Amino acid sequence: MTSHYGVPLMVKNKKGLVIEITDGVDYQYRGNLYYSLAKVSTIHLAEAMAKDLEQHNITALAVSPGFLRSEAMLDIFGVTEENWREGAKQDPHFIASETPFFVGRAIAALANDPNIHEKTGRALSSWELGREYGFTDMDGRRPDWGKYFEENVLNQN
Repeated sequence: MTSHYGVPLMVKNKKGLVIEITDGVDYQYRGNLYYSLAKVSTIHLAEAMAKDLEQHNITALAVSPGFLRSEAMLDIFGVTEENWREGAKQDPHFIASETPFFVGRAIAALANDPNIHEKTGRALSSWELGREYGFTDMDGRRPDWGKYFEENVLNQN
C-alpha cells in the first residue's frame, strides 16, 4: 500500500528508495508454505520493482533482519530488553538475536549511501549490511545471524 501511494511521488521526483522487509535473502523454503510464499514473494516484489522503476532512478530492495528480538519475541520468552539474554535458556539461538533498531540502522545506512542504486533489485541482510557499513545494535554488538546460523544450525550433525 505504501508503494502504491509513494512510488508515484518518487517517479515525479525522479529518485527514491523502496525497501521491503522480508525473512531471508533467498528462495529457500521457510518451514511453512504460506509464510514461505509471503517472504519469497517480497523478495520477488523488490526484484520486479527494481526492473520496472529502473528508468526513474528508483531503487528497490528487500532487507531481512536476523533473529529479530521484537516486542512480541520478548513477550514470548518472558523477558525484557534489559534481561533478554535470559531468553537463551529457552532457545539458545536467541543469544544471536538483534533488535529492530539494528535492521533500522541497516535501512538508514542504505538510505545514506550515495551509490545505493548499484544494489537495486537485491535481497540484503542486516548482518551483511552491518559488516559493510560498520553500524552496531543498541548494545554495541554487531549481531551476525548468517554466520551464527551457519556455524550453529547448518553445521550441526
